[in-house]
Amino acid sequence: MPMKAIAICGSPRADGNTQILLKRCLDHFKSTGFATSYRSVGSELVKPCIACGKCSQMKNRTCVIRDDAFPSIFNEMLDSDIIIVGSPVYFGSATPNLMALLDRAGYVSRANGNLLSRKLGGPLVVARRAGHNFTFAQLVYWFMINDMVVPGSTYWNIAFGRKAGEVTEDEEGVATIDRFAENLLWLAQKLRS
Repeated sequence: MPMKAIAICGSPRADGNTQILLKRCLDHFKSTGFATSYRSVGSELVKPCIACGKCSQMKNRTCVIRDDAFPSIFNEMLDSDIIIVGSPVYFGSATPNLMALLDRAGYVSRANGNLLSRKLGGPLVVARRAGHNFTFAQLVYWFMINDMVVPGSTYWNIAFGRKAGEVTEDEEGVATIDRFAENLLWLAQKLRS
């Protein structure tokens, strides 16, 4: 059975810079036989967590908040060996849609015995100019509190660009993302052997 990787995009822009980098990571995984999935919470509505605590009471791997996207994306996350999330910077933080997904996924995971524990993954962030370090840290914190394994790279997983495709002109940013994907693959293969 092939290993699986999911990339989750927080950008509402189809074919934008965040999607370009996430799909670049998925291409690395596909080239080594991974099954891959791409989801965009920029185009699929995920309602925010309301901290109702029902996931802790029910302990059935579900959330009582009803929307079309959360159950399917969360199940794909549980089914994946590698989870990568990407966000453009919105006023110094990740997009609200992405954080809605991550907040709910974190609550449900932790309420059910830490379902995301020891999965591999990490974030990548795209900025026009600034706010990338805060956004990157915000997303890394989510991986850390969920007991996940995040490899490093040659720099933080950030790249710069505003117009769609501009991110590919950031050579250092692209090289950093490529190395991040390579490190995830290396680690996944080491853990599997």
